[in-house]
Amino acid sequence: MAFIDLHELKYTLRERSQQIVRTGMIVAVLLLLSVGVWWWVAVRWRPPPNIFDTPVDDVLGYLALDDFNELPLDERMKFLLDLSNRFRSMESSDSAAMAGFFAGVTGPVRKQMTQNVRILARDILAQGAAGYFAVPPSDQGKYIDDWVVTWTKMGERITTGKESDKTDKERLAGIRSQSDRNEERMKEREVPKLDEDGALGFMSIWQKEVEVTASPKQQGQISGFLQNVRKRYSNAF
Repeated sequence: MAFIDLHELKYTLRERSQQIVRTGMIVAVLLLLSVGVWWWVAVRWRPPPNIFDTPVDDVLGYLALDDFNELPLDERMKFLLDLSNRFRSMESSDSAAMAGFFAGVTGPVRKQMTQNVRILARDILAQGAAGYFAVPPSDQGKYIDDWVVTWTKMGERITTGKESDKTDKERLAGIRSQSDRNEERMKEREVPKLDEDGALGFMSIWQKEVEVTASPKQQGQISGFLQNVRKRYSNAF
């Protein structure tokens, strides 16, 4: 019979016990991480509903959730485009549901929806400002033109469902011809249309609203960007 060293056996058992504890802790951490990821994806964050197969009040309700802000900017704009398309083809029952939803939007829900619109405007302007300051000064004028035309077309699709037949030059000429009127709108706090007649006025009105959601860096970039946009399309241009 082999001689058993009790001291060595005790040491071996202690080592194995420590290994079991360490393994158990790793498994526990991995389990917690898995549960955390599941909670974030399946519970905390909700993806946008299918606009055309979901009750209208549930679709509109998503606009009042912070989850809406978690979507990338292009996905939020697609959501709004699809939503506007549904509104244009809305049946009477959906119209009644929509009216009921907005009639019931009060308190924290209204505040969250307003905040979501501010954040959307901030992200649009912050993205534009970041791109503007990333290009060489010689290309910044063209960048402004392209950016304004892009968002003017987006506004046309949201409000009418399609882009107008105007050329990009005609759109830019329309913006320049409306510069004085835009300034008056800003003073009177009148919200202009989302087409070239009101594009600059819209940005001017939202600049103050955006500031409450933007970081200091974003505020500085957006302010400088919009100042140069206005200069480019003022009568002195």
